[in-house]
Amino acid sequence: MPDNTSPEPGESLDALLERCGNGDRTAFRRLYDAQSARLYGQALRLTRQPQLAADAVHDAFLQVWQRSSRFDPARGHAEAWLASLLRYRAIDILRRRGRESYGVEPAEEADSAPDALDQLVTSSAGTELRRCLDLLEEGQRRVVLMAFVEGLSHSELASRLQAPLGTVKSWVRRALIGLKRCLEP
Repeated sequence: MPDNTSPEPGESLDALLERCGNGDRTAFRRLYDAQSARLYGQALRLTRQPQLAADAVHDAFLQVWQRSSRFDPARGHAEAWLASLLRYRAIDILRRRGRESYGVEPAEEADSAPDALDQLVTSSAGTELRRCLDLLEEGQRRVVLMAFVEGLSHSELASRLQAPLGTVKSWVRRALIGLKRCLEP
């Protein structure tokens, strides 16, 4: 049975993936908590549908649990590996959906578990993030929320805000730098 002691604060994604490869459920939970919101945002941008995005994240984390022992930090960053797993799962889901025959579909049931955004909002990290968002200029806060909560791409932001693409990218970058500075210990 794996050692399920609590992970070290600030433990790297590489270390968490290694522990997941050894069957450590605590490490898997910590990895999920640390990355699920980011991966959900990426999946939402790819699929454009919350249910499909949630399915892609679920499938990607299932694959993480099954294949994390194959991750090699010498071949790339853990975040890139996770993003590629997610991307391929999202593409698979979209392809499958394109082949489905349409007929009577059963009613969807609401998921009783809180989603990643709800968990973030109620956590201490979420409180700190809200505080830092409030310190940003209104325009910076707006582009960050549109990009990371609504899942809009830079091109979509530029179109919606009627601003040049390069300008929008600069706004997002400056806002993220401001958030990083505020959130750093």
